[in-house]
Amino acid sequence: MKLSHLIFFIILILPLCSLSGIDFNSPGSPAEVAKALVDEMSSEELLAQTFMLGWVGAEPSPIIIDWVRDRGIGGIKIFGWNTDDTLKLAETVGTLQQLSLGGRFHIPLLIATDQEGGWVRHIKGVTSETPGNMAIGASGVPRDAYLAGYYIGRELALLGVNMNFAPTVDLYTNPGSRLIGPRAFGDDPVKTGILGAAFVKGQAAAGVMATAKHFPGHGDTDLDSHGTLPEIDADIDLLWERELLPYRVLSKENIPAIMSGHLAFPNTPAGSEPASLSKYFLTDLLRERIGFTGVIITDDLMMNGAAVSAGSLSRAAKQALLAGNDIVMLSKTPDIYDPIWTMLLNSMNQEPEFRDRVRDAAFRILTLKLEYLQNDSAVPYIPDLEKVQTGFPDPEGEAFFLNLAARSVTLIKDSGEDQGTSLFPLNAETAGKILLAGYYQDFINCGKAAFPDAETFRFSSSRNIPDLRYAARQSDTIIFCLSDDDDAVLLNSLKDLGKRIIVFSVLTPIHLEDASWVDAAIAVYSYAPTSFVAGFSAMLGRIPFQGVLPFESETMEALR
Repeated sequence: MKLSHLIFFIILILPLCSLSGIDFNSPGSPAEVAKALVDEMSSEELLAQTFMLGWVGAEPSPIIIDWVRDRGIGGIKIFGWNTDDTLKLAETVGTLQQLSLGGRFHIPLLIATDQEGGWVRHIKGVTSETPGNMAIGASGVPRDAYLAGYYIGRELALLGVNMNFAPTVDLYTNPGSRLIGPRAFGDDPVKTGILGAAFVKGQAAAGVMATAKHFPGHGDTDLDSHGTLPEIDADIDLLWERELLPYRVLSKENIPAIMSGHLAFPNTPAGSEPASLSKYFLTDLLRERIGFTGVIITDDLMMNGAAVSAGSLSRAAKQALLAGNDIVMLSKTPDIYDPIWTMLLNSMNQEPEFRDRVRDAAFRILTLKLEYLQNDSAVPYIPDLEKVQTGFPDPEGEAFFLNLAARSVTLIKDSGEDQGTSLFPLNAETAGKILLAGYYQDFINCGKAAFPDAETFRFSSSRNIPDLRYAARQSDTIIFCLSDDDDAVLLNSLKDLGKRIIVFSVLTPIHLEDASWVDAAIAVYSYAPTSFVAGFSAMLGRIPFQGVLPFESETMEALR
């Protein structure tokens, strides 16, 4: 080979190789290897580690491939719109990891998703539908939280997903919360901390990194930070003893990551600034006072709660990093030449303080990856597609989630108890003609299995009230599935008919507060098939009502 050709070849491969010989697989402790890597990295490589991006559609877009291959970003976020085909998702994860591992330091990606269980299940396809956090709160058993985390994590690990944005440890402080609701374990901060810690350990046993959210607490507002910036009146003393207590517990348990929420607390030193962009909340409080040493991740910066407050996505991203976040998450893929990247890179080159902050963030991210992606229980980088095809459903997981659903069924009201004439167990002879009325097909199917002769009415909106009332008039007992405000309108339309009404509540049972007139009510906490099976089994007397309402409500206590 001519010398000129050799020189050209060396120049060509230089970007793919580390001149110092250091890479992700070098020997040493996680901190030592991470330090050596950041010392070797360029500004672009350091900054890239702080980016976690999503994309729209089942197939990875050319732009997200460019960000992984050419920029070497640190993480990928899997959203619900990416996951209808589970096998295709596993193939995609493998493709993106191979691109990342082909970089000059051979650094794997964080592959993250929101698989909380219950209501929030971003990876759908053949993954388990589970009873959710509020069901765990109703059972009150830490081992249930541990096993929920473990079995959810085991499914994620099969797909190559190594980080889960769960558990949600927001307290159900405001029963009107539409964003949190059954995602909470309940309203007790101590119980939430204990159950959250158990969930985290279960995830770890499956090899998956847990992420607690939404710091410092989203439960005391009925607003959704996707569309606006919620303001919560609590002062720091109240937050410390209430919303922050689960994070204090989880920090001592060395949770790997915490997600910052787009929430304002005007009665704290942060004022009207979102907590996700607040140095007070993330550095002064979370890092220094609570002592959290893991990685802090923003909630999606494309949510209005953050972007509008900062004035632009670019300013929000810079402010987020300066405040103490290590990873900035964007739900959609920006153009490869996007102003966000350009502004942050220019700031690194012009502002030593900002460069140091990015370097510190990259060090934390790399240390996390080295600790969790190289141990004996680590999630494989490249999913085994044969195992994906045969690993769902998991028989052990299915059995556990059915048992959890059974232990969480809660009797809210039984008008006959005081007279010694309990409505349960319910049987066809005493119930007369039964009507099953609800939105969910699984409710109808399970109800028909329990009461084969029952009539059914599947509603979709308040426009169905005339037909629902007609069907109810032909019946003696109506078993009504209640899940939201719209359902409550339909339920109240039956009040004057003089029929026996039994409510089968799913998700949060808070909607029963306006239904004190019903004859009986039970609560499950998700619309998973297992929850419907468990609820009807309890109605029939095949299993006992074991669940305890996981939040305080004077109105609902009065129903009993």
